[in-house]
This record gives sequence, C-alpha cells and structure tokens, in this order.
Amino acid sequence: MAIEKAYKIRTKGQNLFLRVVKGHFMKSNGHMNYYIDVTMQKCRLSEANAVADELVSHCNSTMIVDTILCLDEMQVIATCMAEKLTASGFMNLNANRTIYILTPEKISAGRFIFRDESIPMIAGKNVLILTSSVATGRTTKVAMDAVKYYGGTVSGLASIYSAVNECRGVPVYSAFDANDLDGYFCVPAHECPLCKEGRDVDGVVNSYGFSGKM
Repeated sequence: MAIEKAYKIRTKGQNLFLRVVKGHFMKSNGHMNYYIDVTMQKCRLSEANAVADELVSHCNSTMIVDTILCLDEMQVIATCMAEKLTASGFMNLNANRTIYILTPEKISAGRFIFRDESIPMIAGKNVLILTSSVATGRTTKVAMDAVKYYGGTVSGLASIYSAVNECRGVPVYSAFDANDLDGYFCVPAHECPLCKEGRDVDGVVNSYGFSGKM
C-alpha cells in the first residue's frame, strides 16, 4: 500500500488535522488497521502550534507542569506548549514560570533512563508526558514508571492521537481519539481479524514512521 493513499481528517482548526492510511499494519506490540501519520505535526511549526493549542486547552487551571517529557520526537510541539503554558495572562499555575523540555534515553528491554545531568529536571518535578499516539498505553506506562523511579510526579499525559481515555488513572489529553477513526483497533497479532481473513500486512509502523513491504 502506498503511503500516498493517506487522507486527512479535518477539524475546525485551520492547521489541525490528522493524516491516516487505512490498511493492515504491524507494530512491535500488535497489529492495527490504521497508520496514523503525525510527521508533519511533529516537524512543521504551524501544525505543531495547532496541536499545542488543542492540548493546552485541556489543561486545567490547577495543573502544574515543571517538565514536559517528550516521547516520539515531540520536542517541537512541547516547545509550543511550554510557551503557551508560561505565557503571561494564561489561567494556569505555570504562568510566568519556566518549563524543562526533556527526552529520555531508551535502553534494552524498552526501558527509559535519565543521565545524571538530566535527573534534576525529573526529581521532585511535575512531569507532563507528551507522545505522538497512545494505542495500548504500554510505552506510556514505561515512561510513567521511569518518572516515578527518578522521583518525579506525572501531572498529565498528552498525545496527538489516543485510543484510550486514561492510563493508570491519569487522563490522556489528545487532539484526536478513537471516535475519529471508524472501526479502529490495535490488538495482539494472534487476535488480529485481518490476519484471520488472510490479508497480508501492508507495512511496519513505529514512532519513526511507515515502511512498506520489503
């Protein structure tokens, strides 16, 4: 399946839309029937800013964010969010404060660590975990474990797309959710209905993007 077959799910926001491809896709923890292409949202300033506007609108006035922990190369969106959360006049406890933007280091077994220089940005801090998508919540939980291990507190979870509403009791704020994708699923490979129908996999997807059949 060619990636050019992606289509856009539009919203009222001028630069807020989601690019998706419907098909049969494999990722490390299962199979899904949609590939969600968030490359432009992560790399293009106008789209990153639109996503940040939407995510910040969900932040309540009592949420404290000292650090935004970026998974899946979400630093541009994180920077836009930090500027909005600390802007003068913004009705939030972060107004006129600074926010750290940090990316964890991934090691074997899929765990996250922080080097000594970065630990002060986690320890004793209120951490907003920002990721491109939450399908099952597995990676998000690993990040939550890392924040707790290094002495931080998870103050919120945010993503461009999320198929779940919460993770370990913490709400997931997202610009798009499963209601935007008709019949969306992400299941273990042995439960995949497309495999049971005998349909070939169209490609492999991960946080870096899409790779078609070899």
